Amino acid sequence: MNPYANMAQLRSGLDNGDFSAEELVHFYLGRINAAADLNCFITVDSDRALAAAKSADKAIADKRTGPLTGIPIAHKDLFCTEGLLTSCASRMLHNFVAPYDATVVDRLRKAGAITLGKTNMDEFAMGSSNETSFYGPVKNPWNQACVPGGSSGGSAAAVAAGLAAACTGSDTGGSIRQPASFCGVTGLKPTYGRVSRYGMIAFASSLDQGGPIACTASDAGTLLNAMEGHDPNDSTSAIAEATDIDSSRRPLKIGIPSQYWNDLDSSMAKVLEAARHTLESLGHDCVPVELPHTEAAIAVYYVIAGAEASTNLSRYDGVRYGHRTTSPENLDDLYQFSRTEGFGSEVKRRILTGTYALSVGYYDAYYLKAQQIRRLIRQDFLDAFMEVDVLLTPVSPSTAFEREALIEDPVGMYQQDIYTTPASLAGLPALSLPCGMREQMPVGMQLIGPHFGESSILSLGCQYQNETDWHALHPAYEHD
Repeated sequence: MNPYANMAQLRSGLDNGDFSAEELVHFYLGRINAAADLNCFITVDSDRALAAAKSADKAIADKRTGPLTGIPIAHKDLFCTEGLLTSCASRMLHNFVAPYDATVVDRLRKAGAITLGKTNMDEFAMGSSNETSFYGPVKNPWNQACVPGGSSGGSAAAVAAGLAAACTGSDTGGSIRQPASFCGVTGLKPTYGRVSRYGMIAFASSLDQGGPIACTASDAGTLLNAMEGHDPNDSTSAIAEATDIDSSRRPLKIGIPSQYWNDLDSSMAKVLEAARHTLESLGHDCVPVELPHTEAAIAVYYVIAGAEASTNLSRYDGVRYGHRTTSPENLDDLYQFSRTEGFGSEVKRRILTGTYALSVGYYDAYYLKAQQIRRLIRQDFLDAFMEVDVLLTPVSPSTAFEREALIEDPVGMYQQDIYTTPASLAGLPALSLPCGMREQMPVGMQLIGPHFGESSILSLGCQYQNETDWHALHPAYEHD
């Protein structure tokens, strides 16, 4: 079997009887076991995956199949899974087994997808390198000395290494798109509200959004079709038309925001320029646009996300939820030591800065001001989409960097999100897809669409991938 087959190829193989779902699951479980050194998985659910595969084989034999029937996937370890550990890669939740499935998990299971297990991530999704996990860092299969990106690094690395056909991820400020770029796979952050957050453990509730990581834009669209839709359990869940990837080549006007390109490294810019020329060769028109408040996005994002994290994570106190310290002398000890032991340093940093931004005397200067600038950033995008259909930007200022290179430089780490946070603040859909290589490491480009414009960016991504083979490259991983 080809470990790097996309979902469409696996669907064909299953339907043609080239292999069974049970054989496919055995194959991926074997690869996960052999690739333990990458540390992509926190939990592997072998028994239930094989049981689901037998059910899928019966459905295939009875001709009761959909696009995902029998396809092995994995979930980022912040989606609740009934009867299976959901840790958020934190000591705080190291023994939490949810009594229910997140809506995303439930919908993909009902669509026939088979859950192989739960992937590693930055603790509580706070990080850009997958180095903050309680279970240790994930390694990038292209170069194991490098990070896979974060916070959905385990999911992106698993797809890149051929350990799962696709994975779920979550994106708060770039946590699907940046690891997709670093690992040479395709990742989609949907419009805020398109995918239910019910059962997805919260980091920053006005920003968090679940989405797919896959081999191709077409696969990402297939996963999104199963994940999306209004959910009465999530009050922020949107009622919107289903995503439809348009196969026609309608000429699009693609905006090139100068603010994303001005300070880009020349070697990265060269790769992005080549991608731009490919899109122009397909009949699309690239024009300059301005997003004047982009420079403020990093500061705004980290004020708002930290403030919301401070609120969301206050529930983990050793009484209501989470790790509880042993033998506290009083209630203050219980709170202090439970949280000190349960949270890692990056999570503590964000809780403290978020609490500060919300405190009396600083709320207006920090949190309120950040929300006002967030509105200006959103308006920049709305104005741009009056002139263009899609925006083309970089995903990250660099390719994957070496592990520990930025772990002691939080500001430098935060700058990795410079090109992804603006779309998150505006609630826009954005697609990361491979567009080249630099020094033998993948480079991704970002397509940003208007609200609920997933069809446009996925269609454009499919067109690009039909003309190029960057998405078909895979790492020369030692266990192949």
